[in-house]
Amino acid sequence: MINKIIRKILGKPNKKPPVGHDAKTLEPKKIPFKTHHIDQKLISPNAMKVTQTLQQAGYKAYIVGGAVRDLLLDIKPKDFDVATNATPDQVQALFKKSRAIGKRFQIIHVTFYNNSSNSRDRMEIIEVSTFRALLVETGKHIANSGRVLSDNVWGSQSEDATRRDFTINAMYYDPSTQVVLDYHGGMADIEAKVLRMIGDPAARYREDPVRMLRAVRFAAKTGFTLEQNTLAPIAQSAALIHDVPGARLFDEMLKLLMSGHAWSSMTKLREVGLDQGLLPMLDVILEQSDQTSFAKLALDRTDERVLQGKSISPGFLFAALLWHQVEQQWQRNSQSNKPSIVCLNDAIDEVLSAQREVFAIQRRFETDMREIWSLQPRFEKRVGKMPYRLLESVRFRAGYDFLCLRCQVGELPLSLSTWWENFQNSSPEDREKLLIEAKSESSLPATDAPSKSRRRRRRGIKGKEAVENNDSSQQSF
Repeated sequence: MINKIIRKILGKPNKKPPVGHDAKTLEPKKIPFKTHHIDQKLISPNAMKVTQTLQQAGYKAYIVGGAVRDLLLDIKPKDFDVATNATPDQVQALFKKSRAIGKRFQIIHVTFYNNSSNSRDRMEIIEVSTFRALLVETGKHIANSGRVLSDNVWGSQSEDATRRDFTINAMYYDPSTQVVLDYHGGMADIEAKVLRMIGDPAARYREDPVRMLRAVRFAAKTGFTLEQNTLAPIAQSAALIHDVPGARLFDEMLKLLMSGHAWSSMTKLREVGLDQGLLPMLDVILEQSDQTSFAKLALDRTDERVLQGKSISPGFLFAALLWHQVEQQWQRNSQSNKPSIVCLNDAIDEVLSAQREVFAIQRRFETDMREIWSLQPRFEKRVGKMPYRLLESVRFRAGYDFLCLRCQVGELPLSLSTWWENFQNSSPEDREKLLIEAKSESSLPATDAPSKSRRRRRRGIKGKEAVENNDSSQQSF
């Protein structure tokens, strides 16, 4: 009773301030041009225009995140994000060609169309996000696992910096003053080549399990070392990946595979404990550890194209990565009395179905994959009008490139890809000669040493072979 009276008179004792309380008033280290030496020629003019427009309207606006990290490493960023204290509605009011996306994290995409003959380079999207407040640890926007379900509460720039994942991604660059604002020692970590999580890593992974995949991607891309406290909880937190929506997981895996460092990212997944049982596709890829494996060759080709600034077809890439699994299932199905092409289609359905359980590959990419796989048996039927009809397929080039990969790893004889290269580039007269040559081949050369299962499947191809075509174009390796 006495204690109650005392508390009533004096008031309740001060509670311990919430985690991140100081982040609301955290002051950044201001890094001038003479220290960071960012070359503005590496910055997209459209990103500069967005920050300038927002600032002229009275708002704060900075280039933020991975773009600043890359600029500090003297790398030209592929994408630019802008952070501002303007709300999404206020941002949209300033840019006619903009739209709001995302429910969990609402952001604005501002679209620019450049005068370029290359359609791929004509459109550029600058992603604009509003400074976010510190998380409240309770509420309907937090799942029981700790994953953030909704995050559209606006805050200060210092809070926004604390909410970001890694120190090297929590720096803000103002193009007008050429000053970098560094809230969490990101500049020092860049110089030390260290990848460090802001806050408690285990808690941050619970908030967003995709951060574990991002850690692997950044480490592979930059060559930085994962700081021990950042690395340690990953293996124990791996199961949290299953709590991530399939579509978002696909987006993050696509970024990882198309980072220009795909194979090193794959091996890094194994090193940190994010491999076995996580995703069926990753299990298959990592099982093919041979340096000459199909998956390794496909990823190496992808890395080469990315680093050369060339386009990549996600459908072709995923078709290559899952082919080993499709082929194994095709061999198992071929033990039945069904025609080989039916067995292949069944194998495709089974593999794609297994992937959908955890990994939402977009339908348009699934269509590309299915068509590339379905074309493969037709390359071995070099008789009659079949080769001419195959040349007319809208997916011929993608299917042929896929065939070349198979021949390069010894799955099929190199003479087959050579024949098709000659056939597509020859005159009508020479094509007829090539068809006669193919017809005269009673069997594959012994030196090519195809597997028994491969020979059996080749003889068993019967019945109608159809490929579903559509109007979309396919760009392969």
